[in-house]
Amino acid sequence: MRTALLVAAITVVAFFVVVVSSGAQEPTQTIVNIRGTGVATGVVIVSGQLATPVPGKRSSFELQCNKGMSLCNPLPPGTYTMVRLGKNRGMYDCVNVELYPKDANPEKDQQAGAYCLIEK
Repeated sequence: MRTALLVAAITVVAFFVVVVSSGAQEPTQTIVNIRGTGVATGVVIVSGQLATPVPGKRSSFELQCNKGMSLCNPLPPGTYTMVRLGKNRGMYDCVNVELYPKDANPEKDQQAGAYCLIEK
């Protein structure tokens, strides 16, 4: 009887671990080209596109953040590494991304900014 209860408990725990881990999203890195930045009504809007377009997907996007927030930085045009964190893992209620200089190591180096990703 104890063995059956132990096996049932282990099965439930294993199922829970699989369900929870399958919902987790690992951050993904993409090289992007930032074309320009503007500010409108307190929102910083950064326009860019994927450095290597994916067939069948749009390559252009906008990044937005609220001016005055930590890491809400207007960016000069150039090439950056964009780390997609996933929805609700950052400051904004959207798909959150962080930008780093192109050759930076996202695990060690300072971010260039943190934004909400608006795919076009």
